[in-house]
Amino acid sequence: MKISEILLGSRQFISLEVVPPMKSISRKELLDSIRPLMEFNPPYINVTNHRDEYVFIPQADGSYLRKLERRRVSQTAVCASIMDEFKVEVVPHIICAGATKEQLFSELSDFRYLGVNNVMALRGDCLVGEKRFTPQVGGYSYANELVRDIKKESSTSELCIGVGAYPEKHFESPNLETDIAMLKAKVDEGADYIITQMFFDNSAFFKFVEMARKAGITIPIIPGIKPISTYRQLTLLPESFSINIPLDLSKEIEKNKDNAQACYEIGREWATMQTKELLSNEVPAVHFYTMGKSENVIGVIKECF
Repeated sequence: MKISEILLGSRQFISLEVVPPMKSISRKELLDSIRPLMEFNPPYINVTNHRDEYVFIPQADGSYLRKLERRRVSQTAVCASIMDEFKVEVVPHIICAGATKEQLFSELSDFRYLGVNNVMALRGDCLVGEKRFTPQVGGYSYANELVRDIKKESSTSELCIGVGAYPEKHFESPNLETDIAMLKAKVDEGADYIITQMFFDNSAFFKFVEMARKAGITIPIIPGIKPISTYRQLTLLPESFSINIPLDLSKEIEKNKDNAQACYEIGREWATMQTKELLSNEVPAVHFYTMGKSENVIGVIKECF
């Protein structure tokens, strides 16, 4: 079933995002980490994609050889396992970063073989150490180009395509208006729905949606939520995702920085407050970033759905 068809329903629902585990994790361990979330009947699960990472291999002369290596279980294997175990739609992330057009469409052929009907089309991130995004030779520089070609190719034109958005703007954009214009380009090429990056200030999301609608973007916009769970995330999340953490939230966690359980509960309560307000403002769904851990997300869902 396509996500665009699910979004036609009147019921507000949750969706989930999981990260392919490191290769040391077994299939059973992965599925057991997802299993507690399935009691809430998510209609689909997003599966992220991660480009190869640099590893440094010691050499006999004392130097190190820098080599690109895939350290995680393949996204295709994770999608197949989830579909087989839980009989739920999966939404693999297709990223421009680190791949040619031919490689991406080979990957899409594998997903179509599995019976996948939906994908998220994303540019992807820079390699660690890169100052700016460098497209693969023979690949794509922007997600709108990938959306265009998925819709143009006969073998993939029927796929339902989600795209990402940034309520507080992408860190490379000079301003939110420019970022929304880039989002509109993805919509114009055929995107069917939008899922946002995580945010902790609902007013930023509401402002973003208002601006997007004024720009002519009419497709569904699904907010992305992640509960803060540790004191360290006060700096780690802004550093990794270029997002703002409201002063009230940061002060409360800072005040309890030596109490890990208190920080965890503060983060869960804040995400619960966010989710309740979003639902009361009639968002079609709430997308939860689990980051491989589900306990706090389960707590939020139980209170809100």
